[in-house]
Amino acid sequence: MPNVVIVGTQWGDEGKGKVVDALAPHVAAVVRFQGGNNAGHTLVVNGQKIVLHLLPSGILHPEVTSLIGHGVVIDPAVLLGEIDRLTARGHVLSADKLGISLSAHVILPYHTAVDQARERARGASKIGTTGRGIGPAYEDKVARRGVRIADLIDPARLALRLGEILPEKNHALENWHGVAPITADALLNELAPMGARLRPWARDTVAEVHAILGRGGSILFEGAQGTFLDIDHGTYPFVTSSNTVAGAACAGAGVGPTAIHEVVGIAKAYTTRVGSGAFPTEDLGAAGEALRAIGAEFGATTGRPRRCGWFDAALLRQAVRLNGVTRLALTKLDVLTGLDRIPVCVGYAGFDGTFPAALEDAVPVWEELPGWSDPISGARTLGDLPREARAYVDRLEALVGVPIELISVGPEREATIAVGGLFAG
Repeated sequence: MPNVVIVGTQWGDEGKGKVVDALAPHVAAVVRFQGGNNAGHTLVVNGQKIVLHLLPSGILHPEVTSLIGHGVVIDPAVLLGEIDRLTARGHVLSADKLGISLSAHVILPYHTAVDQARERARGASKIGTTGRGIGPAYEDKVARRGVRIADLIDPARLALRLGEILPEKNHALENWHGVAPITADALLNELAPMGARLRPWARDTVAEVHAILGRGGSILFEGAQGTFLDIDHGTYPFVTSSNTVAGAACAGAGVGPTAIHEVVGIAKAYTTRVGSGAFPTEDLGAAGEALRAIGAEFGATTGRPRRCGWFDAALLRQAVRLNGVTRLALTKLDVLTGLDRIPVCVGYAGFDGTFPAALEDAVPVWEELPGWSDPISGARTLGDLPREARAYVDRLEALVGVPIELISVGPEREATIAVGGLFAG
């Protein structure tokens, strides 16, 4: 198995967790390399729904090491909650199974307070942030006033860091946002027990990644969100606060570009988006509502209804460029069952070979493909698909220019068609 980066090619929620779960048994480790608990990866195993926000999606495979890289920002309460829920289900998360980077930055209560206060103040101009403190935590990281896991697990060092940081934070909370200040003692009392609990898993994950590579093991690098939420390449300013593209795996996990062999892009058979920002193929009518209802398009993290629309091949071609996508996995094909005709955006008027800097300027060029009525959730080979469904997949593959090697026809692990390549065995 080569070393593979898994990325979303739209605005997140593409089904990356299921694809990571499918590939995880073939690798030695899964490394989460960016984002925070503003993302949710949903897995359905033996009829049970499991939503992961910080733990890598390979965590359900006991033979696989799961690592949280230093590119992730970690809310310790959320991470401990996930660990406790999986432990209660019978999963053993020993220190050799789970590792947390000592250099990963920590989301603290003042980050979430600032995040939520800013969003309230924006009123009608809201970004659509989840209010989890991710943006402010990344800001502090860049401004060199962050707290890292290495600080969290050392009470003396944590007290020193908070003593340096809190005066400025409290000034902003009180005077800019009208939020009550946070005392150092109260925060220490809250954080110290969490640091003590997380200490057994905290270590040098870069060294561990390179040790795995050195003995010939394969690694799956797992991203969160999607390409067009990238802070540089997304629909700015309606983006997340980290780089979500495949190149971020190198910085967020601690490997060089030569360690990456394949990039698997995940795309829904239609398109969704949560929050504000441009969405050229959005359907604001009854068809969009039907996609939301049939596809259960509600955020795994917030429960917010997702905006729904049609497959955008122009968007996907740009995602292929930005990520170096070598293979595609297509998810939720089953949601389109029952449609007579299926619109597909094949390009943007006036943008032949280029991509608009402001996606609000994009005017879709449409093509319609025939739909199908027979249920496909039981399909396990391409031959099991109705002719029209197979033709739809073939057309998307031709428009995007990258082979589609996995097709998901339902949320369960087994509801998958492996076409070939990485997924064949």
